This record gives sequence, C-alpha cells and structure tokens, in this order.
Amino acid sequence: MSRRFDTKIVVVVRDDLAGWQRSNVVAFLASGIAATVPELIGEPYADADGTVYAPMFRQPVVVLEGDATTVRAAHRRAVDRGLRVPVFTADLFATGGDEENRAAVAAVARDELDLVGVAVHAQRNAADKITKGARMSR
Repeated sequence: MSRRFDTKIVVVVRDDLAGWQRSNVVAFLASGIAATVPELIGEPYADADGTVYAPMFRQPVVVLEGDATTVRAAHRRAVDRGLRVPVFTADLFATGGDEENRAAVAAVARDELDLVGVAVHAQRNAADKITKGARMSR
C-alpha cells in the first residue's frame, strides 16, 4: 500500500552529467538532507535471520533532472523560501574531501555557483513549486 507523505525529499540533478557523476551527486545531496533533518530517518532494518542493517529515510526520495537553468532556479526558489539545502557544484568533482569541498563552495558567490545538483525537503506543494520545470530522471 502506498502512503502519501506531507513532505517531499527531492533531488534535482543536471541532465548533462555522466552516470557516475549523477549517482555521486544524488548520494551526497541525500546525505545532506539526512544530516539536516535527522527525524526523516527510520528505524534499523533486520532480516529474518536477525542481521541488523542501517536505517534509511522513512519516505521516498524523488530524483528529478533538468538543465543548468532548471537546477539554478530550484536552488534560488529554495533559498528564497529560507530552506537550508545541500548543494553540489561542478568544482566538487575535482576536490579530495569535505574540507576542500566546503572551501570550493565558499570561494564562489551564491549566484555564480556552477550547480550540478540541489536537494530539498519541504511540504509537498512547496517542493513541487521549488522544482518546477524539472522532470523525472531517466
């Protein structure tokens, strides 16, 4: 049975990324949502043999794609609504870790970031408005 949640977790990635880049961006951005909204994480899983597995989000993560303009627009709309969102810029593909990643983002003004992805957690209607123009990822 499908459950309808009041909120949405949405990741928007640029549609010109290589497969490995897309996967990497989605994983990093989802981790940003998990770190920012820890109550979205459910209980640990366990199989019938009693092996315990790590918990995951309680709700689905929708992955959308769009061109650079669409990703920038989603970022702007989210920031304008006061949301704290994770971002992934093209510069992060060339860095070696968290400290370098943060320095690469800090070196560029918000409107000049070369965004390749952004993620949001918001009320359903707000998430839909923020990600307007993005389409289901292929």
